[in-house]
Amino acid sequence: MDATASDQPPATTGSGEEPMIRLTGVGKTYDDGTVAVHELDLDVARGELVCLVGPSGCGKSTTLKMINRLIEPSTGQIVVDGQDVTQVDPNALRRGIGYVIQQVGLFPHQRVEANVMTVPLLYGESRATARARAHELLALVGLEPELYAQRYPHQLSGGQQQRVGVARALAADPPVLLMDEPFGAVDPVVRTRLQDEFGRLQRELGKTVVLVTHDIDEAVRMGDRVAIFADGGRLAQYGTPQEVLARPADEFVEDFVGATRGLRRLAVTRIDEAHLEPLEGVTAGQLGAAIDLDSTLEEALALMMRDDKSMIGVRRGARFLGVLTPAGVHRQLRASLMP
Repeated sequence: MDATASDQPPATTGSGEEPMIRLTGVGKTYDDGTVAVHELDLDVARGELVCLVGPSGCGKSTTLKMINRLIEPSTGQIVVDGQDVTQVDPNALRRGIGYVIQQVGLFPHQRVEANVMTVPLLYGESRATARARAHELLALVGLEPELYAQRYPHQLSGGQQQRVGVARALAADPPVLLMDEPFGAVDPVVRTRLQDEFGRLQRELGKTVVLVTHDIDEAVRMGDRVAIFADGGRLAQYGTPQEVLARPADEFVEDFVGATRGLRRLAVTRIDEAHLEPLEGVTAGQLGAAIDLDSTLEEALALMMRDDKSMIGVRRGARFLGVLTPAGVHRQLRASLMP
């Protein structure tokens, strides 16, 4: 049975706090009758990173562009930081929302420094202040200003250009950042590194982020919550990565997350002390390298296989808490399926 947006529980933050972004009954129908987005209700909490994921043509990029009115909604209401976006001048709205796209969109004739300075200068900042802000942000995204500020975009790798795009989007210190397939144009190794670095940056800055991707692995790796869109612009499921992987809402979601969703759950499930076993009776030959309690089950299993050990020590700081075995991993995964 299909789970339409109206069949689902309200896609709210669940915290009682007003969300940073709220979409209520939002839809987009084009003149030829094509429904791109269907009656979407969606809340994004302050400081949350939400991934919109689904097949091509399912409305996820359209939804993103309606938030900053690059596309006008046909129905419904979009509220950002307490303000109805349709009541705001579109240009002023977009200057207050960071926007990062796959193609980056850097100005090719301007140096990196000038690209990042663009929005602060539009806001009336002095060149000295805007330059200092640009250098601060370049350092924040891992590009040393002394090396990169005076280069042109064509002198950078794809991953470096993407970092400049993120720095430019952050230059006006926006509370909201919209990202459309931001890491899709770089090779897999660089992509994973950029995902990790952006996740660290987002946690550090506390920005509210809505990120569009077609890659379920990227969505569950990066998102605090994941919104899975189906054809016809229907919201099929909205939940944490653990919820989506453990309890797909319908057959479409089950097919989309794939038969290997059990393996994906290893990457989004952190070690639970309740499923460790005591150190007593464990010999040094049985025990592999120790791992921090904040690590994922995937990282723990990878270390076991690397060291060819049947268990791994788990610590919190300098204190050992117990050992994790494959049986403990299995118990924890089973426990996470319980309602």
